[in-house]
Amino acid sequence: MSRTAPVNRIIPFSNVDGPGNRTSIFFQGCPFNCLFCHNPETIHLCRACGACVEKCPAGALRLEGGAVIWDSARCVGCDTCIKLCPHDSSPKIRHMTVEDVMREIRRAAPYIEGITTSGGECTLQNEFLIELFTEVRKLGKTCLIDSNGSFDFEADPRVLEVSEGVMLDVKAVEQSWSDALISYPRDMVLKNLDYLLRVGKLYEVRTLIFPDRDRENEETVRYVAEHIGDGCFYKIIRYRPYGVREKYQKVLGEFETDAACAETYAALARSLGAAKAYVV
Repeated sequence: MSRTAPVNRIIPFSNVDGPGNRTSIFFQGCPFNCLFCHNPETIHLCRACGACVEKCPAGALRLEGGAVIWDSARCVGCDTCIKLCPHDSSPKIRHMTVEDVMREIRRAAPYIEGITTSGGECTLQNEFLIELFTEVRKLGKTCLIDSNGSFDFEADPRVLEVSEGVMLDVKAVEQSWSDALISYPRDMVLKNLDYLLRVGKLYEVRTLIFPDRDRENEETVRYVAEHIGDGCFYKIIRYRPYGVREKYQKVLGEFETDAACAETYAALARSLGAAKAYVV
């Protein structure tokens, strides 16, 4: 039986997920629960509670055999189901084989440089990624991993052998601030930062800059910049409340980080040797 993985969505053409135009594949499931998550519907698999079924205005959902069945042909993309879900999930998941995903990649292949796998956390599907990347490379395309750093790449480096590298989130360095932000130990993330840099597989590091968190922001930026130097890109990301769960907006702030403020952290990173630091 062919291996399958839960896919939340596939974006055929993206220019924000690595170099060039890329197909981005978002897998379902994540061990983190980041307060600032912009796509919390990717965190958990559907629990088939049925809360979304009767509320679907297009009648695209039904309960059958203890599972919520999604009719993509009837779906109008209103996301009512996602907004109503009490479990940070989505019923609009496709359990796809590698060949299913490759079929969609091949349609875009003439126009893309490669693919980026994301989530959720795509490395929860590590065996699937190895098979997928092996096939994608046969097309002469590149493969990047967008990861929160929870997977131990050093203990199992096989997926790195068939990919160009990792775009790694380093969300926070200080332990209590990290615990509050992501509800997950940050030690593996920092281990991966060192390992991926050492083996030349760290394509990019991303850090989110929060309003009114000067000490925490600076501590993280300093740590990352001093570690990576000019070894990879460093993306300084402005916090934006749009899409963040309302209850967490009250914790993190209801206004976005000012561009000038974010630029001061990029300048700090560059002054510490991270020459490829920039703001988005």
